[in-house]
Amino acid sequence: MQNIARLAAVALPSTLLLSACVTTASAPLSDGSDVALGQKAYVDGPLVQPVEVIEDSRCPMNMRCVWAGRVRVKMIWIRGNGKKQPFEATLGEPVPLADGQFTLESVRPEKRTDIALKPSDYRFSFRFAGGL
Repeated sequence: MQNIARLAAVALPSTLLLSACVTTASAPLSDGSDVALGQKAYVDGPLVQPVEVIEDSRCPMNMRCVWAGRVRVKMIWIRGNGKKQPFEATLGEPVPLADGQFTLESVRPEKRTDIALKPSDYRFSFRFAGGL
């Protein structure tokens, strides 16, 4: 009987510690400063998710171009009620969203002529300037 009590005294705290770890395992959402495709991020209020690079016609950093090019990204705004609303963001161009303006501020890495970017390479930074 004493062995069972000792075993319970050791096993119970261990079980409680392990169960606490399981409930806190989810990673926090990004703040909008380094977001990958498919990753959700809170951007000064709205919850958004970049899902696809539609266009990346930026001039490669190791080349001279007449036109700087642009980046367009298919996005999803996840509203407070859970409804998903698609929209498109173009680098440096504010787009109306919710009660403010949403801007795709930067795209990394820089485009190069000697390296083909994969979708998993992209990282984005966003800003939201809210209304009232």
